[in-house]
Amino acid sequence: MSEFDRSLSTTPRLHVRDALCAGALITLDQPQSHYLGSVMRRQPGDMVRLFNGRDGEWAARVASVAKKAVTLAAEHQSGRQEQVPDLWLCAAPLKKGRIDWLVEKACELGVARLVLVTTQRTVVDKPNLERLMAHLVEAAEQSGRTAVPELPEPLSLSQMLKNWPADRALIFADETGGEAMAATMARVPAPAAILIGPEGGFTAPERDAIRAHPGAVAVSLGPRILRADTAALAAVAVWQAINGQG
Repeated sequence: MSEFDRSLSTTPRLHVRDALCAGALITLDQPQSHYLGSVMRRQPGDMVRLFNGRDGEWAARVASVAKKAVTLAAEHQSGRQEQVPDLWLCAAPLKKGRIDWLVEKACELGVARLVLVTTQRTVVDKPNLERLMAHLVEAAEQSGRTAVPELPEPLSLSQMLKNWPADRALIFADETGGEAMAATMARVPAPAAILIGPEGGFTAPERDAIRAHPGAVAVSLGPRILRADTAALAAVAVWQAINGQG
């Protein structure tokens, strides 16, 4: 067992944008350099785990430590790039705190793409995508993922339905009722998406528009009233357990 393998659980893990290959030199940005050098107190020769969403996970060694820039040298691939199940989570933006938690857990559960959908009852008009992307990256670093979910610009429900890919099923979590969730998801493999409404639920016209969409399948999340973030993660977990890597 190598030095890297023995210390795997305590080795810092970072997401970088650079290409990763044997011998590649990566200079971290200022926040990551501060974290690695000042917070984690890593020194030249120490090991770090790196991933960029494309090249798997790589073992790298600290080459130099400066006040505002830490340089790493990639040595060998320590893990392959994950095969991400093609599942999107489409959810209305929630209040700060709840949306942060939802984003973090959606990444941990392995979604490929997180789509923020504005509705008539959406309580947040302009979600902070930069902050949410940082949460996605941090969740990927902590959970061992080698891919970070995509986070496109928010769009309205009508825009989403109008431009929906013809080959992607839309699993609609309808609080008014629908098909049994587990049985339905068993017949809806990838590419698929799960749609969850805002804290106040969809309006009747919105619900009718979703149900009328040719790719939509309405499912029930059970007899209990769930918060929007709870409903989203429950649905993702069930789909992943049946169709993904759960």
